[in-house]
Amino acid sequence: MSALDCLAQEKIWFEKPRYDEAERRFYERMNGYVQAPQDVGANTILQDIARARENIQKSLAGTTSSTNSTADQGELISRIKSLELENQSLHKVVDDLRTALSKLECRVAVLEKSPAPAPPAPTPSVPYTNGTTVQQKSSAPVKKEEEDEDDFDLFGSDEEDEEAERIKEERLKAYAEKKAKKPALIAKSSILLDVKPWDDETDMVKLEECVRSVQADGLLWGTSKLVPVGYGIKKLQIACVVEDDKVGTDMLEEEITKFEDYVQSVDVAAFNKI
Repeated sequence: MSALDCLAQEKIWFEKPRYDEAERRFYERMNGYVQAPQDVGANTILQDIARARENIQKSLAGTTSSTNSTADQGELISRIKSLELENQSLHKVVDDLRTALSKLECRVAVLEKSPAPAPPAPTPSVPYTNGTTVQQKSSAPVKKEEEDEDDFDLFGSDEEDEEAERIKEERLKAYAEKKAKKPALIAKSSILLDVKPWDDETDMVKLEECVRSVQADGLLWGTSKLVPVGYGIKKLQIACVVEDDKVGTDMLEEEITKFEDYVQSVDVAAFNKI
């Protein structure tokens, strides 16, 4: 057993009044002092009071620990009950989901097995005469056959065939002439150009005049506006409509960049077919 264990088992601090009293008596005897009986009785009372206080403290500590343990047990029991209720509700939800899933599987199986019913064929109305049914005959096919027989001519001549051929050729010729007179569709495009100047001192009015001076067959200039670029510089944004077979973007860029004094570059901002 170590020294710390020995000190832990010592009861010197629990019986401190006794040791204090013994130490006092020792020094009194050494000094020749004799204690009166009254002092002895008083010391005994003080010792009893100290012991009573110690017992009260021990009992209070035991009561507090038992109260705390009882409260912990009550809280644990309440938590267990709440968990049991939650578990029961979850079991109920799972059972409901299983039931719904089984019903759905049954319906799907029935739908997969049963073929789609074919619509019933309409039955023709049959008249009744004196309680007996009479089969109704359709006169339309017979009438059609009679008309076909009347139209068929065993003694037809070649002149009728030639007349029909001539009418057919005339109709084809008239259709071809009508189609030739119809104007062909011209493919056009709408182009939006960004014309950038050299600096903020470039005369934008003169620049726009130079751009609009570019003329060509199939080219039509539209609206324009100045768009800020930065540092006081503005670019000219101008729209035009061109015929695809006659005018292209390369030709426009080449013609506009010829005005080197005003134009720095030309970009195609938008290109749409009309």
